[in-house]
Amino acid sequence: MTFFLAAMARDIRLHLRSPQDILNPLVFFLVVISLFPLGVSPSPGQLSAIAPGVIWAAALLATLMSMDLMFRSDFEDGSLEQMVGSGQSMVVLSLAKVLAHWLVSGLPLILLMPVVGLLLFLPFDVIVTMAVSLALVSPTLSLLGGIGAALTVGLERGGLLVTILVLPLYVPVLVLATAMAGASMTGLPIQGYIYWLAAILLLAISLAPLAIAAGLRISVER
Repeated sequence: MTFFLAAMARDIRLHLRSPQDILNPLVFFLVVISLFPLGVSPSPGQLSAIAPGVIWAAALLATLMSMDLMFRSDFEDGSLEQMVGSGQSMVVLSLAKVLAHWLVSGLPLILLMPVVGLLLFLPFDVIVTMAVSLALVSPTLSLLGGIGAALTVGLERGGLLVTILVLPLYVPVLVLATAMAGASMTGLPIQGYIYWLAAILLLAISLAPLAIAAGLRISVER
């Protein structure tokens, strides 16, 4: 636990030293959301109808923008090689790095959800549903994206390869999250979607760190 907390705190400090890496995805998310009323229609009814899909597409793209940064700086300065050879658990290290990444990239998206929901004229209960789904899905996106980032960290133009690798894994989660918002808008129960998203998150927490650790070893040794 001490190693986990120390690794997570180190990564958070590194992220905060480069605030542009944190702000760029958030600004991109807000710009995409704010452009839709101009490009589609300012009608509240039409905007609220397409809002869940717009929000999830923007959140997915914003998350993908920051995935390549998860291990890149450690690889470039040689820290990652030292970590792999240190004898410490790479699974614990991988989980700490993913959690640090989520705290600076996924959590701000959740905090922005009320503002985005009001901008797109979503009802209050749908805004709450979207915030809950973001809280369940955004850690999963970081965990799955970490697998692609670990495999491509040593390659040039790794960001594009990360997108190609992890986008198919994002599709089922995105479909469930959008369906959950749609059910909330029509007054249908959403508990089943919450259970499915929570189960996927637990599965990702269990298996993704193992895949990330293996990917980091492969990237360092090649």
